[in-house]
Amino acid sequence: MDHEQLIPPTPSDEDYRAEAGAQEAFAVDEDQGKVFTNDDPLELFSEWLTLAKKHEPNDANAMSLATVDSVGMPDVRIVLLKDLDDGFIFYTNATSAKGEELAANPLAALCFHWKTIRRQVRVRGLTEAVSNTENDAYFASRSRGSQIGAWASQQSKPMSDDTILKTRVEDYESIYDGRDVPRPEFWRGYRLIPSSIEFWVNRPYRLHDRLLFQNDGDGWTQTILYP
Repeated sequence: MDHEQLIPPTPSDEDYRAEAGAQEAFAVDEDQGKVFTNDDPLELFSEWLTLAKKHEPNDANAMSLATVDSVGMPDVRIVLLKDLDDGFIFYTNATSAKGEELAANPLAALCFHWKTIRRQVRVRGLTEAVSNTENDAYFASRSRGSQIGAWASQQSKPMSDDTILKTRVEDYESIYDGRDVPRPEFWRGYRLIPSSIEFWVNRPYRLHDRLLFQNDGDGWTQTILYP
């Protein structure tokens, strides 16, 4: 796979001044076609994610998850979207930094950026715990190594020696040898229920398209934003 062809760089000002660069920029623009094809933002997101999966070389479901700590300092990290219903579902260790931050302040934000299709989606909302039925079903679908890893890793906690984790993995492999690995109580899923979803499309000369959906409790409203 030729990633140089697959992921063209965003044109610079010099590119726009050069005829060939301008032609390439507008060619990408024309390839976008009609992008805001649905008045339901979750359905529109699903359409965009499906398109991204056809073009992104790795992890089209990767998203930045932003939370805040106890003093209001923001944290951000990449996690994977695992399901989409009336919210965005991801799984993690509830005793990790993000788990503890979400327990103290369930407000969070997500950002998806797909370089290959030059699109971005930003999401803000309130997180809630998914059901134990959902937790158990997803944990059971994971590889055995990942299940053991969930028990062995004390995520985000200090570790004095990197051999400790290997030893803990071996210990839990021994504990669950010959039987199914149960889900740790501290390993669970979260659903971010969106209050706003913004869709962004790269356009020539930084004149990007932005469409903001906001839910005030009575349904979704749409607002076109300046780039």
